[in-house]
Amino acid sequence: MGSRQIWLIIVSVLFTVSSSTVEDKGTVVVYGRAAVGTVDEDFICATLDWWPPQKCDYGTCAWDHASILNLNLNNTILQNAIKAFAPLKIRIGGTLQDLVIYETPDLKQPCLPFTKNSSILFGFTQGCLSMGRWDELNAFFRRTGAKVIFGLNALSGRSIKPSGEAIGAWDYTNAESFIRFTAQNNHTINGWELGNELCGSGVGARVAANQYAIDTIALRNIVDQVFKNVSPMPLVIGPGGFFDAAWFAEYLNKTANSLDATTRHIYDLGPGVDEHLIEKILDPSYLDHEATTFRSLRDIIKNSPTKAVAWVGESGGAYNSGRNLVSNAFVYSFWYLDQLGMASVYDTKTYCRQSLIGGNYGLLNTTNFTPNPDYYSALIWRQLMGRKALYTSFSGTKKIRSYTHCARQSKGITVLLMNLDNTTTIEAKVELNSTSFSLRHTKHRKSSKRVISQLPWVSNGEIQREEYHLTAKDGNLHSQTMLLNGNILQVNSKGDIPPLEPILVNSTEPITVAPYSIVFVHMRSVVVPACT
Repeated sequence: MGSRQIWLIIVSVLFTVSSSTVEDKGTVVVYGRAAVGTVDEDFICATLDWWPPQKCDYGTCAWDHASILNLNLNNTILQNAIKAFAPLKIRIGGTLQDLVIYETPDLKQPCLPFTKNSSILFGFTQGCLSMGRWDELNAFFRRTGAKVIFGLNALSGRSIKPSGEAIGAWDYTNAESFIRFTAQNNHTINGWELGNELCGSGVGARVAANQYAIDTIALRNIVDQVFKNVSPMPLVIGPGGFFDAAWFAEYLNKTANSLDATTRHIYDLGPGVDEHLIEKILDPSYLDHEATTFRSLRDIIKNSPTKAVAWVGESGGAYNSGRNLVSNAFVYSFWYLDQLGMASVYDTKTYCRQSLIGGNYGLLNTTNFTPNPDYYSALIWRQLMGRKALYTSFSGTKKIRSYTHCARQSKGITVLLMNLDNTTTIEAKVELNSTSFSLRHTKHRKSSKRVISQLPWVSNGEIQREEYHLTAKDGNLHSQTMLLNGNILQVNSKGDIPPLEPILVNSTEPITVAPYSIVFVHMRSVVVPACT
């Protein structure tokens, strides 16, 4: 018996479901003439936050020692997890960044840690980043190949009214000193982001768009001066908060060419304490809601003089640290991968997940650093999904979510299919539509002719594709163990990230998407104009 026949038997066994399971059929239609969105090469991003162990939500303290100030940078799993992305973009920031001071020579006060105080803004006193710790962090970033975005304190020098309105201009004295220290010590920072959740109505405090634009231009001038002989120059990024159309439009019009990327935050699932998180994640109509905001920001950028591109600078889905056994479990990959797919379609260049580690929504377990399911989902995305997103539709059940990109390491395509149904197995075929499709217009030209993809022939005369089937251990959506093609994904005793290996499937067969499963399908030789 040949190896291919063995694989097909294994696939059949792995994805056979009980006799009560319903089977359905559908078609994935990929518009391959032109990309609808293009992402950064390092599209996948994760955050590191400032929260100390005393950060608690709903009676649970989920941060442990995951803070920028106390994270164990020598942990082998942590280092390997970052290295696997080659590179992983890391955004340093979060709520407390607007209370951080930097221990540069100009600082005329003690460098003290955050202290819990529920009666003041954000619930903690001012904290301090020592330059010794900053040196340690940069050595760590160099070892792991991370690309770093640093979020600066944007409340320095301002007074906060009881209403939350922040008055006055940004006092950039300490920030400028910190930026100069960073440059003088040859630390590589890929971008400087101004402030956290101070735009629009703000969270705890807010800054008017006009003033924020003035402050961003000031940051641009500092970066231009300090890094005038450095190439590439670090990006200037802002505002790092929740989307408000009028606020963002004014901000982008007034920052003009001073801003490289505009960042917004997404917590579309509501509070971590919500008992209905899983219902929202498995509801296609609920998932679709966020498309409106992606589209709105894309259109604002298009209609403004800015050179900035759209980023998601922080996204944890459920706010206040997420929910244990939901945001760190298999079920969250449906939400997370759908977000990555949707962001790509709407030309969002970078997507930063809250968090790399910390809270209940970390890609890594907060206490033992082992990867949670979403880590592997992100890594498979990084391995298979290239920069160009192709418009994709699915004819059949609404419980299938479908996205397609040009393949990352070949001229082919990679199709992502997610089955949100708990009983129905879907048999899907892939077809190409030769017409162009643009999300910028409500109408597009449709062709009655569909061209079925010409799939790769291998040396033994059979057509094959690569498939990566992701399922939860024991079919439990709350499981923190993910299976790839029926095999448990876990680090070994040395802390190595496991290889992500596909199965080879006869491409004349439909793609089988089991209930509550995720499938990446890599078709190496499906050539479409957008990917050549």
